Parts: sequence; structure tokens; C-alpha cells
Amino acid sequence: MSFYWGEGEDAPGGWVPLAFTRQLTPHLRVMRGTDQRQPRCEALAGDVGRAVRCTIYTGRPTPCREFNWHGEDGQPNPRCNDRRAAIGLPALPDPTDPTRLSAPTVPTELTSPVRSFPDVTPTRDRLNRNRVGEERA
Repeated sequence: MSFYWGEGEDAPGGWVPLAFTRQLTPHLRVMRGTDQRQPRCEALAGDVGRAVRCTIYTGRPTPCREFNWHGEDGQPNPRCNDRRAAIGLPALPDPTDPTRLSAPTVPTELTSPVRSFPDVTPTRDRLNRNRVGEERA
């Protein structure tokens, strides 16, 4: 899965951790593991078909952000079921089907990010706190 190189954390304003990427072309990066014959992103933890989570959820690249999980906002994702079929897993039920007993739920451990990305935007307060021995106005 490739994406624009500027999303990498080494680019100004970039956020995707470099440890999970490699350069594909001068303008594209790829998530490690997704360019293999049997693709599996190295940032994905867990067992596919049981419970998986992205270990860099808040720092994931744009293609991941644009791929909704099946049932997000109560809508099915046919691409999700296509990927499941490709690896021999059954399709997930349609969340819009009124005969379903309840909407799908996602365990908290799958929605909470493992790695947080702190706000590092310089502010006057942060700059003043970082100046040791200087008198503050």
C-alpha cells in the first residue's frame, strides 16, 4: 500500500512512523509488509479474522484513513469483505440489514491507539518552559 512520501515523519508535517515504511519511488512510500506476495502490514497486530488492530492508528497513512472498517457509521464496506474473501474468510454481515439483532461493536482495545503522537507544535509557553536559566517576561 503506497502513499505520498510527505506523510512520513521525516517530512515537514509528516506523521507516519518511518520504522513501518520504506521508499518505493522518489515520491512514494509503502507500508512494510504490504508489498509482499501475501501482504500483511507490519503495523497490524493480532490475528486476521479474529481481532486485529493498527499499532500506529493515529499515525496511519491516508490510504488507511480512507478505508473504513466494515460497519463504521453503520455502513458496510464491500472492499473489506472482498479482502476477507481473498484470504478465505467469510463475509461480515451487512450492518444495514434490519433483521440483524444489533449493530456491530468494536472492542475498546481495537479502537484505542497503542502509540500516541503528542502535539509538538511550538508555543510561547513551551518555548519559555524549555529555556533554562532565562528570565521570563
